[in-house]
Amino acid sequence: MVKQVDWEKLIRRMELLMRLKSFPVAFKMLKKKEDLKEIPFMRKPDKKVTLCQLVSLARSFDWTVGADLDDFLFPSCPAILGLTDLSDIYKDGTFRNIVWLKTKEDGKKCEASIPRLPRGKYEAVVMAPLVYKPFEPDIVLIYCNPAQMMLLINSLQFENYEVMQFFCVGESSCSDAIARCYLTGKPSMTIPCYGERRYGHAQDDEMVMAIPAGMMEKALFGMENLYRRGIRYPISFAGVESDIMPMLPPSYQNLEGLMKKLRGTDNRLLLGVTGGIASGKTTVAKMLEELGAPIVDFDLIARKVVETGKPAWKKIVEYFGRQVLQDDETLDRKKMSDIVFGDLEKRKKLESFTHPEIYDEFIEQVNQIASDATDPVIQVVIPLLIEVNLSYIFDKILVVHIPQEMQIERLAQRDAISLEEAANILKSQLPIDEKIRFADFRVNNANSLEETRAQVKELWETLKDSQQKK
Repeated sequence: MVKQVDWEKLIRRMELLMRLKSFPVAFKMLKKKEDLKEIPFMRKPDKKVTLCQLVSLARSFDWTVGADLDDFLFPSCPAILGLTDLSDIYKDGTFRNIVWLKTKEDGKKCEASIPRLPRGKYEAVVMAPLVYKPFEPDIVLIYCNPAQMMLLINSLQFENYEVMQFFCVGESSCSDAIARCYLTGKPSMTIPCYGERRYGHAQDDEMVMAIPAGMMEKALFGMENLYRRGIRYPISFAGVESDIMPMLPPSYQNLEGLMKKLRGTDNRLLLGVTGGIASGKTTVAKMLEELGAPIVDFDLIARKVVETGKPAWKKIVEYFGRQVLQDDETLDRKKMSDIVFGDLEKRKKLESFTHPEIYDEFIEQVNQIASDATDPVIQVVIPLLIEVNLSYIFDKILVVHIPQEMQIERLAQRDAISLEEAANILKSQLPIDEKIRFADFRVNNANSLEETRAQVKELWETLKDSQQKK
C-alpha cells in the first residue's frame, strides 16, 4: 500500500521554515492527454505557451494548469518533456545559433547536451500548487533565493548524506531542473535561464530545484532537525569584525576537549539511550545494567546540579528571582517549566546556567565508571537526547519504542491522567518515528518482558562485539 502524504501539512510547514514567496509546485506527466480532464480545477491555455509560463501560473497565480503538445509555442519545450521530437533546424544547431551560441556547431553540441524525457512515454503535463493536494505529483518544483536554497540542500543531505551535483546547459533551465530530476531520480537544482526570467517571471535572486515527490518528507525532516540545531532562515549576521567564538554553537566551542575527556585513552563504549515518553527506557536500561552496562542518568544529573546552594541554583535564583523556589528553598521545577515554556530567550538563559554543570557532572561520572572497570559499555539515559542534539557524543544510539496508542495508555496510567491529556503531551514531543531514524539500535518494548529481555540480550552481544572491533 502506497503511503499517502499529507501535502498540505508538509508544505505549510516548509513554507514557514523557508519563508517562501511562491507556492511549491506539484508537477506530473500524464500518459494520456485525456487524463487532463480528470484533474480538478484544471485550466488549459487559450493561446500557445512556453513551459516556464505554465510553471509561473501555478507557483504565482495559484492555478492548476495543464497542456499537451498542441498547446506549446515551440517544439523546444515539449521535446524536453518527451512529447515530441525536434526538427533538423534544432538538431543541427540552427535554432541555438540565432542568439545564444557563436556557431551552428556550438548550437548542435548544446542541443545534444540537453536532458529530455523519453519520447512517446507521455502525452501531457499538469502542475498546481502542491499545498492544495491537487494530485499525487511526480516531482516538486521549489523557487527560492540562494540562502533558502542552501538550507534546502543541507536539509536533503542531513540524512543519508551524499554529494549533490548540479548542472546548467544554458538557455533551457527547465531541462536541468525538471528533465534531469525525472531521469536521475535525484534533486536537481539550477539557475533559471533568460527565457524563464523574461517569460516566466523568475526573479533576479531566484534559483529552482526539482525534488522527487518521495524525497519531500526527507527534506522536511532534515529542515526540522537543522532548525532545532539553530540553522534557520533568515540567517542572522555575526559580523566580519566580531569575535564569533561566543556566537558558535556551544558544542563547537570546546569539541576537542569534550571528546577527549569523554573517550579517554581506554576502549570504553558510550551508548546513548533514549525513546518516547512512557516507552520503557528505564526498564531496558536496568536490563542492560544487569548484563554489565553501568548507567549514567541525565535526569538525575539535571536534578543534582540545581540542588539548593549549588552554582546553577544560585544563577537561576539571581536571574529568575525567588519566585521559582519552594518554601524549603528547593527549585520549583513546575514553576520553572511554566516560565520557560514557549519563551526561547528564557529557556536559553536557563540552559546556560545548567548545561555546563550537567556536562561537568556527566564527564565526571563517565570517567569514574571507566576508572572502576576495564573497557566498560556505559549507557547514558537521556530522554531528550535527539531534541537537544547530543547524538554526536556517543558511539552508538539506542531508541526504545512502543506504538503510539500504547504510549498514550501507559502514560495515562503512569501519571494518573486522562487519555486525552496523555495524547496532548505526546503531540508536544518529537514523534518516535523521527527518533528511530537516529538509532543504531532499537528495542521494541511493546510485548512481554521476556521478549524485551531477549532483544536486550542480543543487543548486549552486539555491543560487546562492536566494542572489540572499535
